Amino acid sequence: MRQRIYDSRAQQVVDFEPREEGRIGLYVCGPTVQSAPHIGHLRSALVYDQMRRWFTATGHDVTLIRNVTDIDDKILDHARDAQQSGSAEQWWALAYRVEREFTAAYEAIGVLPPTYEPRATANIAEMIALIERLIERGHAYRAADGSASVYFDTASWPEYGALTRQSREQMDAAADSEPVGKRDPRDFALWKAHREHEPVSASWESPWGRGRPGWHIECSAMATRYLGEQFDIHGGGLDLRFPHHENELAQSQAAGHPFARHWIHNGLVNTGGQKMSKSLGNSLFAADLLAAARPVVLRYFLGSAHYRSVLEFSDTSLAEAAAAFERIEGFLERAGKLAEAAGAPIPAPGEGDAASRLPAAFVEAMLDDFAVPQALAALHGAVRAGNAAIDSADTATALARAAEVAAMLDVLGLDPRADSWAAPGGSAPGDASASALDHLVRALIEQRAEARANKDFAASDAIRDRLLAAGVALEDTPNGTRWSLS
Repeated sequence: MRQRIYDSRAQQVVDFEPREEGRIGLYVCGPTVQSAPHIGHLRSALVYDQMRRWFTATGHDVTLIRNVTDIDDKILDHARDAQQSGSAEQWWALAYRVEREFTAAYEAIGVLPPTYEPRATANIAEMIALIERLIERGHAYRAADGSASVYFDTASWPEYGALTRQSREQMDAAADSEPVGKRDPRDFALWKAHREHEPVSASWESPWGRGRPGWHIECSAMATRYLGEQFDIHGGGLDLRFPHHENELAQSQAAGHPFARHWIHNGLVNTGGQKMSKSLGNSLFAADLLAAARPVVLRYFLGSAHYRSVLEFSDTSLAEAAAAFERIEGFLERAGKLAEAAGAPIPAPGEGDAASRLPAAFVEAMLDDFAVPQALAALHGAVRAGNAAIDSADTATALARAAEVAAMLDVLGLDPRADSWAAPGGSAPGDASASALDHLVRALIEQRAEARANKDFAASDAIRDRLLAAGVALEDTPNGTRWSLS
């Protein structure tokens, strides 16, 4: 069987063949580091971690680029709001602090670090060069008001709308910038002129004047810089298809770059039957989730649905995931004792060729557009068969099923015997999970302290109550605030 993937641009499942045999270039839109990571961020990062691990297991050398957007309207707005409340934190410090929170949360659930993680602010020169190329080719223009702003001329590119199969006439006005100096409301910003109320440190010199990049140009510049003008897969959340990915595709191809051969989009998260959003107040933050469940269980839950489907979160989700994962652990424990007695240990995580021990049903599921639910069905089937073999004293069958289970868990990054999950509860002092949880909780404690200093007691109490609801108790002492799992 060949690898099959759902290509969002083709809107169908297609055969996947890497541009270069044995090598895969994968670009994933990373976070805009404006505020704390939530369940949607974790789910998206985990989806592409699963794909990367599968490609690696099947013998491919994967280059995964996941960017960090560390300059953006929202980052500047959040920093300005905080400063008006008495904070001394600059926009770049806020972005770096939040970036560290994301890194800690990803590490806690076993997401492997990307091959490279470029920041937008470190690639300004590449963005300027790309904008200059678009102007030269007649697909971008300077703002008519004489400012330093530069816009992409959507009317100049007949294929605009190809990714989402929309006509220009169907599209709303671009909301990424003020409609000042544009030829058409649907034209989007490539370069934004510096505004007086923004810090000078958040702007750079350019051939058109001082300013900063628009959001969409960032990914086009970084993807081509690190993966070349054409690469295998571009991934991201479903909410990024339009306008972000549509604009990326248009400006990259208008610049003469073939860009991504395939587009993949992961589904979003619903909480209580509603799409998760900050406006609805139903966001589930990484700190809350890591306090409520073992990190390995959280990884199991986040990766249990098909990547293209909506992930439904309810009050019972983590308990159900814990029960399912405990059945797997229980079998491994039983099989481990049997293997020790037989002198035939179960292969350890990363030991030997895990791919060669995978059952056919698991392989078929993963080749079929990364059908993890069916892969997990194969995993639990092997667990049931292994337990039955132990009960009937069929040692050979039990150990064979245990080797398969270990291989499947290894590929999915879920083997509880791995060093990252080895501590009881998955969060012993000093391990990566504990460090991540401590970092995330302390970030909230700092926000609470800042709110109290500004006499915003409603915000302070809300942070305390949110942590308490997640099982984290705070204790204010003369030497600062301490936290513990209640």
